[in-house]
Amino acid sequence: MLPQAPPCPRDAPSPRRRAGALRAGCCLVSCHRRLYDLSGFVRLHPGGEQLLRRRAGTDVSAALDGPPHRHSENARRWLEQYYVGELEPGGCWVTQSLDHAMPWCLDLVDWQKPLLWQVGHLGEKYDEWVHQPVDRPIRLFHSDFLEFLSKTAWYVVFMVWTPVVLYLSWVSYTSLAQGKTRLFSSFTTEYSIPVHKYYFPFIFLVGMILWSLLEYLIHRFVFHMKPPASNYYLITLHFLLHGQHHKSPFDSSRLVFPPVPASLVMGFFYGVLRLMLPEILGLAVFVGGLCGYVIYDMMHYYLHYGSPKKGSYLYGLKVYHVKHHFEHQRSGFGISTRFWDYPFRTLIPEETFKKED
Repeated sequence: MLPQAPPCPRDAPSPRRRAGALRAGCCLVSCHRRLYDLSGFVRLHPGGEQLLRRRAGTDVSAALDGPPHRHSENARRWLEQYYVGELEPGGCWVTQSLDHAMPWCLDLVDWQKPLLWQVGHLGEKYDEWVHQPVDRPIRLFHSDFLEFLSKTAWYVVFMVWTPVVLYLSWVSYTSLAQGKTRLFSSFTTEYSIPVHKYYFPFIFLVGMILWSLLEYLIHRFVFHMKPPASNYYLITLHFLLHGQHHKSPFDSSRLVFPPVPASLVMGFFYGVLRLMLPEILGLAVFVGGLCGYVIYDMMHYYLHYGSPKKGSYLYGLKVYHVKHHFEHQRSGFGISTRFWDYPFRTLIPEETFKKED
Protein backbone atom coordinates (compact mmCIF):
# COMPACT_ATOMS: atom_id res chain seq x y z
CA MET A 1 0.00 0.00 0.00
CA LEU A 2 1.42 3.36 -1.03
CA PRO A 3 1.91 5.89 1.73
CA GLN A 4 -0.61 8.69 1.78
CA ALA A 5 0.53 12.10 0.67
CA PRO A 6 1.16 14.39 3.60
CA PRO A 7 -1.54 16.94 4.34
CA CYS A 8 -1.17 20.36 2.79
CA PRO A 9 0.91 22.61 5.02
CA ARG A 10 -0.69 25.58 6.66
CA ASP A 11 -1.11 28.49 4.21
CA ALA A 12 -0.55 26.13 1.27
CA PRO A 13 -3.29 26.41 -1.38
CA SER A 14 -5.06 23.17 -2.14
CA PRO A 15 -5.41 21.73 -5.66
CA ARG A 16 -8.96 23.14 -5.75
CA ARG A 17 -7.70 26.62 -4.91
CA ARG A 18 -4.99 26.26 -7.54
CA ALA A 19 -7.58 25.31 -10.17
CA GLY A 20 -9.62 28.33 -9.12
CA ALA A 21 -6.57 30.53 -9.54
CA LEU A 22 -6.07 29.21 -13.07
CA ARG A 23 -9.72 29.90 -13.93
CA ALA A 24 -9.31 33.43 -12.56
CA GLY A 25 -6.59 34.16 -15.11
CA CYS A 26 -3.43 33.25 -13.20
CA CYS A 27 -0.72 31.48 -15.14
CA LEU A 28 0.94 29.08 -12.70
CA VAL A 29 3.58 26.66 -13.96
CA SER A 30 6.05 24.38 -12.25
CA CYS A 31 9.65 23.51 -13.06
CA HIS A 32 11.45 20.83 -11.06
CA ARG A 33 8.82 21.18 -8.31
CA ARG A 34 9.33 24.94 -8.08
CA LEU A 35 6.18 26.96 -8.70
CA TYR A 36 6.06 30.18 -10.73
CA ASP A 37 3.29 32.72 -11.34
CA LEU A 38 3.76 34.05 -14.88
CA SER A 39 0.55 36.11 -14.90
CA GLY A 40 2.49 39.35 -15.29
CA PHE A 41 4.59 38.01 -18.14
CA VAL A 42 2.10 36.25 -20.44
CA ARG A 43 1.53 39.30 -22.68
CA LEU A 44 5.27 39.79 -23.12
CA HIS A 45 6.16 36.18 -23.92
CA PRO A 46 7.85 36.12 -27.35
CA GLY A 47 6.13 32.87 -28.25
CA GLY A 48 2.73 34.47 -27.74
CA GLU A 49 0.29 34.73 -24.84
CA GLN A 50 -1.80 31.72 -25.86
CA LEU A 51 1.22 29.41 -25.92
CA LEU A 52 2.07 30.30 -22.34
CA ARG A 53 -1.54 30.04 -21.16
CA ARG A 54 -1.76 26.55 -22.64
CA ARG A 55 1.14 25.64 -20.33
CA ALA A 56 -0.72 26.92 -17.26
CA GLY A 57 -0.99 24.26 -14.56
CA THR A 58 1.71 22.06 -16.13
CA ASP A 59 5.39 21.26 -15.62
CA VAL A 60 7.50 23.21 -18.13
CA SER A 61 10.84 21.55 -17.34
CA ALA A 62 11.03 19.73 -20.68
CA ALA A 63 9.63 22.68 -22.66
CA LEU A 64 12.53 24.88 -21.55
CA ASP A 65 14.92 22.67 -23.51
CA GLY A 66 12.78 22.73 -26.65
CA PRO A 67 11.86 22.15 -29.34
CA PRO A 68 10.76 24.54 -30.76
CA HIS A 69 13.04 26.78 -28.71
CA ARG A 70 15.86 26.05 -26.31
CA HIS A 71 15.69 28.65 -23.55
CA SER A 72 18.91 30.44 -22.64
CA GLU A 73 20.47 30.75 -19.20
CA ASN A 74 19.18 34.31 -19.04
CA ALA A 75 15.66 33.06 -19.74
CA ARG A 76 15.93 30.53 -16.91
CA ARG A 77 17.27 33.22 -14.61
CA TRP A 78 14.37 35.45 -15.71
CA LEU A 79 11.92 32.72 -14.71
CA GLU A 80 13.17 32.82 -11.13
CA GLN A 81 11.76 36.32 -10.71
CA TYR A 82 8.26 34.83 -10.73
CA TYR A 83 8.95 32.13 -8.13
CA VAL A 84 6.15 31.79 -5.55
CA GLY A 85 6.84 28.53 -3.74
CA GLU A 86 7.57 24.82 -3.73
CA LEU A 87 5.20 22.20 -5.12
CA GLU A 88 4.53 19.52 -2.52
CA PRO A 89 3.26 15.96 -3.02
CA GLY A 90 -0.50 15.92 -3.33
CA GLY A 91 -0.62 19.01 -5.53
CA CYS A 92 -0.21 21.61 -2.80
CA TRP A 93 2.38 24.34 -2.64
CA VAL A 94 4.19 26.19 0.09
CA THR A 95 4.46 29.89 -0.60
CA GLN A 96 7.80 31.59 -0.12
CA SER A 97 8.88 35.21 0.07
CA LEU A 98 10.15 36.84 -3.14
CA ASP A 99 13.51 37.46 -1.52
CA HIS A 100 13.97 33.68 -1.35
CA ALA A 101 13.72 33.51 -5.15
CA MET A 102 15.75 36.56 -6.15
CA PRO A 103 18.08 37.87 -3.44
CA TRP A 104 18.39 41.44 -4.72
CA CYS A 105 20.41 42.37 -1.67
CA LEU A 106 23.26 40.24 -3.10
CA ASP A 107 23.30 42.11 -6.43
CA LEU A 108 26.31 44.16 -7.47
CA VAL A 109 24.32 47.42 -7.24
CA ASP A 110 21.91 48.95 -4.74
CA TRP A 111 18.51 48.96 -6.44
CA GLN A 112 17.17 51.38 -3.84
CA LYS A 113 19.44 54.09 -5.27
CA PRO A 114 19.89 55.56 -8.78
CA LEU A 115 21.93 53.15 -10.88
CA LEU A 116 23.59 55.55 -13.32
CA TRP A 117 26.31 56.60 -10.89
CA GLN A 118 26.90 53.05 -9.61
CA VAL A 119 27.49 51.04 -12.79
CA GLY A 120 30.82 52.69 -13.59
CA HIS A 121 32.30 51.09 -10.48
CA LEU A 122 31.48 47.56 -11.71
CA GLY A 123 34.57 47.55 -13.93
CA GLU A 124 35.16 44.20 -15.60
CA LYS A 125 31.93 42.83 -14.11
CA TYR A 126 29.78 45.39 -15.94
CA ASP A 127 29.47 43.62 -19.29
CA GLU A 128 28.22 40.37 -17.79
CA TRP A 129 25.94 42.15 -15.30
CA VAL A 130 24.26 44.43 -17.83
CA HIS A 131 23.43 41.48 -20.10
CA GLN A 132 21.59 39.59 -17.37
CA PRO A 133 18.09 41.09 -17.81
CA VAL A 134 15.63 41.66 -14.97
CA ASP A 135 11.95 42.52 -14.84
CA ARG A 136 11.97 45.60 -12.67
CA PRO A 137 12.04 49.38 -13.21
CA ILE A 138 15.31 51.28 -13.18
CA ARG A 139 15.91 54.68 -11.64
CA LEU A 140 18.78 56.52 -13.30
CA PHE A 141 18.98 59.93 -11.62
CA HIS A 142 18.70 61.43 -8.13
CA SER A 143 16.79 64.39 -9.58
CA ASP A 144 13.08 63.76 -10.14
CA PHE A 145 13.14 66.26 -13.03
CA LEU A 146 15.97 64.49 -14.87
CA GLU A 147 14.33 61.14 -14.19
CA PHE A 148 11.12 62.48 -15.74
CA LEU A 149 12.97 63.70 -18.84
CA SER A 150 14.63 60.29 -19.28
CA LYS A 151 11.26 58.58 -19.72
CA THR A 152 9.05 58.73 -22.79
CA ALA A 153 5.71 57.10 -23.55
CA TRP A 154 5.60 55.43 -26.98
CA TYR A 155 2.82 57.68 -28.32
CA VAL A 156 4.86 60.83 -27.64
CA VAL A 157 7.24 59.91 -30.47
CA PHE A 158 4.32 59.48 -32.86
CA MET A 159 2.60 62.71 -31.76
CA VAL A 160 5.77 64.83 -31.94
CA TRP A 161 7.39 63.59 -35.16
CA THR A 162 4.45 62.61 -37.41
CA PRO A 163 3.36 66.26 -37.96
CA VAL A 164 7.01 67.14 -38.70
CA VAL A 165 7.22 64.35 -41.29
CA LEU A 166 3.99 65.48 -42.96
CA TYR A 167 4.98 69.15 -43.02
CA LEU A 168 8.50 68.57 -44.35
CA SER A 169 7.13 66.16 -46.97
CA TRP A 170 4.80 68.89 -48.20
CA VAL A 171 7.64 71.46 -48.24
CA SER A 172 9.90 69.06 -50.15
CA TYR A 173 7.28 68.14 -52.75
CA THR A 174 6.11 71.69 -53.41
CA SER A 175 9.70 72.93 -53.65
CA LEU A 176 10.60 70.20 -56.15
CA ALA A 177 7.48 71.14 -58.11
CA GLN A 178 9.00 74.57 -58.83
CA GLY A 179 11.57 72.83 -61.03
CA LYS A 180 14.58 74.67 -59.66
CA THR A 181 16.32 71.74 -57.97
CA ARG A 182 19.15 70.20 -59.99
CA LEU A 183 21.67 67.53 -59.01
CA PHE A 184 25.40 68.31 -59.48
CA SER A 185 24.58 71.97 -60.18
CA SER A 186 27.40 73.04 -57.86
CA PHE A 187 29.91 71.33 -60.18
CA THR A 188 28.46 71.98 -63.61
CA THR A 189 25.36 73.64 -65.04
CA GLU A 190 25.60 72.01 -68.47
CA TYR A 191 25.41 68.43 -67.20
CA SER A 192 23.35 68.96 -64.04
CA ILE A 193 20.31 66.72 -63.64
CA PRO A 194 16.87 68.21 -62.92
CA VAL A 195 15.02 66.63 -60.00
CA HIS A 196 11.31 66.42 -60.83
CA LYS A 197 8.57 66.48 -58.22
CA TYR A 198 7.54 62.96 -59.23
CA TYR A 199 10.90 61.73 -57.97
CA PHE A 200 9.93 62.64 -54.42
CA PRO A 201 8.52 59.18 -53.42
CA PHE A 202 11.75 57.51 -54.58
CA ILE A 203 13.92 60.06 -52.76
CA PHE A 204 11.76 59.55 -49.66
CA LEU A 205 12.29 55.78 -49.94
CA VAL A 206 16.05 56.29 -50.26
CA GLY A 207 15.93 58.21 -46.98
CA MET A 208 14.10 55.33 -45.28
CA ILE A 209 16.67 52.84 -46.57
CA LEU A 210 19.53 55.04 -45.37
CA TRP A 211 17.87 55.20 -41.94
CA SER A 212 17.64 51.40 -41.76
CA LEU A 213 21.41 51.25 -42.37
CA LEU A 214 22.02 54.00 -39.81
CA GLU A 215 19.81 52.17 -37.32
CA TYR A 216 21.98 49.07 -37.70
CA LEU A 217 25.30 50.95 -37.45
CA ILE A 218 24.28 52.95 -34.37
CA HIS A 219 22.90 49.87 -32.64
CA ARG A 220 25.99 47.80 -33.35
CA PHE A 221 28.88 50.23 -33.00
CA VAL A 222 27.54 52.81 -30.52
CA PHE A 223 24.92 51.09 -28.39
CA HIS A 224 26.89 47.84 -28.26
CA MET A 225 30.36 49.21 -27.84
CA LYS A 226 32.22 47.42 -25.08
CA PRO A 227 33.51 50.16 -22.77
CA PRO A 228 36.94 49.59 -21.19
CA ALA A 229 36.59 48.10 -17.72
CA SER A 230 38.84 50.81 -16.31
CA ASN A 231 36.86 53.73 -17.75
CA TYR A 232 34.13 54.79 -15.31
CA TYR A 233 32.73 57.48 -17.63
CA LEU A 234 32.42 55.30 -20.75
CA ILE A 235 30.65 52.58 -18.75
CA THR A 236 28.27 55.21 -17.36
CA LEU A 237 27.66 56.61 -20.87
CA HIS A 238 27.01 53.14 -22.27
CA PHE A 239 24.50 52.39 -19.53
CA LEU A 240 22.71 55.69 -20.17
CA LEU A 241 22.54 55.16 -23.95
CA HIS A 242 21.60 51.48 -24.11
CA GLY A 243 22.81 49.39 -21.19
CA GLN A 244 19.82 50.24 -19.03
CA HIS A 245 17.55 48.94 -21.82
CA HIS A 246 19.35 45.59 -21.85
CA LYS A 247 19.25 45.36 -18.07
CA SER A 248 15.50 46.04 -17.95
CA PRO A 249 14.19 45.26 -21.46
CA PHE A 250 10.50 45.57 -20.56
CA ASP A 251 10.63 48.99 -18.91
CA SER A 252 7.89 50.57 -21.04
CA SER A 253 8.96 54.13 -20.23
CA ARG A 254 12.39 53.71 -21.82
CA LEU A 255 11.73 51.84 -25.06
CA VAL A 256 11.67 54.90 -27.33
CA PHE A 257 14.04 57.86 -27.69
CA PRO A 258 13.07 61.09 -25.85
CA PRO A 259 12.27 63.90 -28.34
CA VAL A 260 14.79 66.44 -26.97
CA PRO A 261 17.99 64.38 -27.46
CA ALA A 262 16.47 62.90 -30.63
CA SER A 263 16.12 66.39 -32.14
CA LEU A 264 19.82 67.06 -31.51
CA VAL A 265 20.86 63.86 -33.29
CA MET A 266 18.50 64.56 -36.18
CA GLY A 267 19.79 68.11 -36.49
CA PHE A 268 23.31 66.75 -36.89
CA PHE A 269 22.33 64.33 -39.67
CA TYR A 270 20.30 67.01 -41.46
CA GLY A 271 23.40 69.21 -41.44
CA VAL A 272 25.45 66.41 -43.01
CA LEU A 273 22.85 65.92 -45.77
CA ARG A 274 22.66 69.67 -46.33
CA LEU A 275 26.41 69.76 -46.97
CA MET A 276 26.33 66.80 -49.36
CA LEU A 277 23.15 67.50 -51.38
CA PRO A 278 21.18 70.46 -52.74
CA GLU A 279 18.96 71.94 -50.02
CA ILE A 280 15.59 70.54 -51.10
CA LEU A 281 17.01 67.20 -52.17
CA GLY A 282 18.74 66.85 -48.81
CA LEU A 283 15.50 67.76 -47.05
CA ALA A 284 13.57 65.10 -49.03
CA VAL A 285 16.12 62.43 -48.08
CA PHE A 286 16.06 63.64 -44.47
CA VAL A 287 12.27 63.47 -44.14
CA GLY A 288 12.33 59.89 -45.48
CA GLY A 289 14.92 59.02 -42.85
CA LEU A 290 12.83 60.74 -40.17
CA CYS A 291 9.82 58.67 -41.17
CA GLY A 292 12.01 55.55 -40.96
CA TYR A 293 13.03 56.55 -37.44
CA VAL A 294 9.40 56.94 -36.31
CA ILE A 295 8.53 53.53 -37.76
CA TYR A 296 11.60 52.04 -36.04
CA ASP A 297 10.68 53.42 -32.61
CA MET A 298 7.06 52.27 -32.94
CA MET A 299 8.19 48.82 -34.05
CA HIS A 300 10.72 48.58 -31.24
CA TYR A 301 8.02 49.25 -28.66
CA TYR A 302 5.70 46.74 -30.33
CA LEU A 303 8.38 44.05 -30.44
CA HIS A 304 8.61 44.30 -26.65
CA TYR A 305 4.95 44.78 -25.75
CA GLY A 306 2.92 43.61 -28.74
CA SER A 307 1.46 40.18 -29.44
CA PRO A 308 1.84 39.66 -33.21
CA LYS A 309 0.17 36.74 -34.90
CA LYS A 310 2.33 33.63 -35.07
CA GLY A 311 3.98 33.24 -38.46
CA SER A 312 3.71 36.95 -39.31
CA TYR A 313 6.67 39.20 -40.19
CA LEU A 314 6.39 41.03 -36.85
CA TYR A 315 6.22 37.73 -34.96
CA GLY A 316 9.53 36.69 -36.50
CA LEU A 317 11.07 40.05 -35.65
CA LYS A 318 9.84 39.83 -32.05
CA VAL A 319 11.36 36.39 -31.54
CA TYR A 320 14.57 37.58 -33.23
CA HIS A 321 14.84 40.68 -31.06
CA VAL A 322 14.16 38.81 -27.83
CA LYS A 323 16.97 36.40 -28.73
CA HIS A 324 19.22 39.43 -29.10
CA HIS A 325 18.33 40.55 -25.58
CA PHE A 326 18.54 37.21 -23.83
CA GLU A 327 21.21 35.23 -25.63
CA HIS A 328 22.84 36.83 -28.69
CA GLN A 329 23.88 40.29 -27.55
CA ARG A 330 26.78 40.38 -30.05
CA SER A 331 24.59 39.74 -33.08
CA GLY A 332 21.06 40.43 -34.31
CA PHE A 333 21.44 44.22 -34.46
CA GLY A 334 18.63 44.76 -36.95
CA ILE A 335 15.36 45.80 -35.31
CA SER A 336 12.92 47.02 -37.96
CA THR A 337 14.55 44.64 -40.47
CA ARG A 338 17.09 41.82 -40.43
CA PHE A 339 18.39 42.83 -43.86
CA TRP A 340 21.68 44.44 -42.75
CA ASP A 341 22.55 41.49 -40.51
CA TYR A 342 23.13 39.44 -43.67
CA PRO A 343 25.89 41.46 -45.40
CA PHE A 344 27.53 42.34 -42.06
CA ARG A 345 27.46 38.67 -40.97
CA THR A 346 25.72 39.31 -37.65
CA LEU A 347 22.62 37.21 -38.28
CA ILE A 348 21.44 35.19 -35.29
CA PRO A 349 21.75 31.50 -36.28
CA GLU A 350 18.67 29.33 -36.49
CA GLU A 351 18.28 26.75 -33.73
CA THR A 352 18.60 23.10 -34.68
CA PHE A 353 17.56 20.02 -32.74
CA LYS A 354 18.86 16.51 -33.27
CA LYS A 355 16.23 14.10 -34.44
CA GLU A 356 15.60 11.10 -32.24
CA ASP A 357 16.31 7.69 -33.74
